Amino acid sequence: MKKSILLAVSLAVTLPVLTTIAPSAAAAGPIESACNQSHRKAANRSLCGCIQQVADQTLRGADQRRAATFFKDPEKAHKVWMSKRESDDEFWTRYKAFGAQAEAYCGG
Repeated sequence: MKKSILLAVSLAVTLPVLTTIAPSAAAAGPIESACNQSHRKAANRSLCGCIQQVADQTLRGADQRRAATFFKDPEKAHKVWMSKRESDDEFWTRYKAFGAQAEAYCGG
């Protein structure tokens, strides 16, 4: 079940689940908010919070906001992946590393 939400984060790209208390919704980052609002069966506060913590360690703010849009529109991720623009390639490299780390850390 967790795999489906991680797939949304990394589109086929997963350290143990953190034991810290999840931040309140008001303090949630863009990835955590998008994850919680995605209504996917595997989405839960703990998993979404974990994914946000990985994002905080691996992606800058603009990258987080851009990646958060993929939850609502996975086609955007595909367009970035297929893009020939150097800036999209650079983002995709960072995003792919984030996805792999999220899967390893939060996939459990």
